[in-house]
Amino acid sequence: MSFLPVTKQDMRDRGWDELDFLYISGDAYVDHPSFGHAIITRLLESEGYRVGIIAQPDWRKKDDFMMLGRPKLGVLISSGVIDSMVNHYTASKKRRSEDLYSPGGKANKRPDRAVIVYTNKARELFKDVPIIIGGIEASLRRFAHYDYWDDKVRRSILADSKADLLIYGMGEKPILEIARRLKDGEPIDKIQDVRGTAYLARLENLPEDIRRFVDGSKNNSDCLLLPSFEEVLESKKKYAEAFMMQYNEQNPYLGRTLIQKHADRYLVQNPPALPMNEKEMDRVYSLPYERTYHPMYESEGGVPAIAEVEFSITSHRGCYGGCSFCALNFHQGRIIQKRSQRSIINEAKKLIWQPGFKGYIHDVGGPTANFRNKACKKQETKGACKERQCLYPEPCKNLIVDHGEYLELLRKLREIPEIKKVFIRSGIRYDYLILDKNEEFFYELCEHHVSGQLKVAPEHVADRVLEKMGKPIRKVYDKFVKKFYDINKKLNKEQYLVPYLMSSHPGSDLNAAIDLALYLKELNYTPQQVQDFYPTPGTLSTCMFYTGIDPRTMKKVYVPKTPKEKAMQRALLQYRKKENYKLVYEALKLANREDLIGYGKDCLIKPLRNDVDNTYKAAESKYKSKKNNSSKERIDKNRNRKENIKDRKNRNKTKKRKRKK
Repeated sequence: MSFLPVTKQDMRDRGWDELDFLYISGDAYVDHPSFGHAIITRLLESEGYRVGIIAQPDWRKKDDFMMLGRPKLGVLISSGVIDSMVNHYTASKKRRSEDLYSPGGKANKRPDRAVIVYTNKARELFKDVPIIIGGIEASLRRFAHYDYWDDKVRRSILADSKADLLIYGMGEKPILEIARRLKDGEPIDKIQDVRGTAYLARLENLPEDIRRFVDGSKNNSDCLLLPSFEEVLESKKKYAEAFMMQYNEQNPYLGRTLIQKHADRYLVQNPPALPMNEKEMDRVYSLPYERTYHPMYESEGGVPAIAEVEFSITSHRGCYGGCSFCALNFHQGRIIQKRSQRSIINEAKKLIWQPGFKGYIHDVGGPTANFRNKACKKQETKGACKERQCLYPEPCKNLIVDHGEYLELLRKLREIPEIKKVFIRSGIRYDYLILDKNEEFFYELCEHHVSGQLKVAPEHVADRVLEKMGKPIRKVYDKFVKKFYDINKKLNKEQYLVPYLMSSHPGSDLNAAIDLALYLKELNYTPQQVQDFYPTPGTLSTCMFYTGIDPRTMKKVYVPKTPKEKAMQRALLQYRKKENYKLVYEALKLANREDLIGYGKDCLIKPLRNDVDNTYKAAESKYKSKKNNSSKERIDKNRNRKENIKDRKNRNKTKKRKRKK
């Protein structure tokens, strides 16, 4: 085994005079199956293609892009595991000081909007070489989309990057078909029918069936025309309508070809690639990965991101949880694609021989660890339902609730002598777990697979916010919490839940944030980190954030947008922190919840010193006033008494004089 070429010398060592494909990545080169560039390049290599990698080239230097020469078949470009803008900026749009996917964790190793910048440079240098973009940044920006950082609707990334083709979702199947057709000499502008791809073309260059549908000369039930870029730019209602059309058609079995006009060109998204079966998934994860970063980064301290995944195993892809703020519907999809138990066990046995392995597997899971199988039998041939979610607002009657196969896998991993512990850290879907009448998995989860703390994601406790999030109501989480602690008590274990919570999600006002703060007070828990809602491309929640409309119902939804309100909501979740006091105080005042400012057991914070002083002064003034009134009453009483005595004496004198006469 060895790393793929990163220099001309590496190519010469392999006897190559040119590459078939050049892969340009915004991440440092890490040859591990948790990194998209590793999977795609290793897969192409396994098919006999000559592939080289240029990781994090300096976009201002021509030589960085030319260091491996001109590729024969194509240039593949990705910004990396994370969208470059999310990688660079926090939810409050502040520049991040580190980048875990760069050597030494150093920031600024890639440009903002890396896919666009890299592609424009590659187009300049490799004029007639096909350029194909992919990865999360390209995938989620394939349509006209709201861009949080520009605070405007941007065109499809295909229009701005000038790439020939875009692969969306998980790209193994599309890239192999495209590579084969390019090798056979087919022009890139004729490769317009590959599932899991999107392209931009003028009317006259569209396939005939799509062209006739667009110009109105022929109906086509397999195509759907979205509101154009110009329409969604002008109308938020149109934007919401377009988003929901896109959302509902991400079904590899029943999804239609989507078309969105951009000026005089048409963006065409072919239906998603069909899910991979176990054999195909096993092949992908059995490729000869080095499972670490390239040694050229050793002098800089390596690549920090490897620490999270080095001793973890991906068991499956996809998630049918349906959270509104998650982009999985547009990327991995809602249909579970899993590896065989044998494949996973073989990988675990390989981990044993990795340098630094100490007997602990950090995770065995996917987007949601306990979703190892498809939600229902229907998904095997029809895909996920268009009009409803599997778990929200209530679990579907067809949902198969069974942890048996996953539990069997974990038991087999625990039996490997060299493995001391197998943890689950990729997230447990608690509402699915609590539905399982067989408690075996829950007990063994607590007994063997929790390292003192189990991270779960209730996100919020206000039902009106949870409804916008696509999450179950609070009582479901409360039921799970009780069960978790009851089981740990029976096992005589002291273990805790660490809830992920989100502030400022669409639908959350200050009162909802206060409800969440009161819940945390009830738990006597202060979260170390708070996730502020981040409007990234491709999520239902981002559509709500931009339009103020819930696209599922087309009804208005409250959206906290000002930096001040978002800061207050975030501060309420950490109301115990001294630095948050003023924001919390202001939020409670603004929400007319002064009842939570004071010394009572239900209060969140104590009064401001000025308030204490004012309260004291008011009380003192009242006391003095009362005291003064009392004094005045005594004086008046004494005066009246003296006057009465004087009057009585005068009357007595008068009576004496009369008697003498």
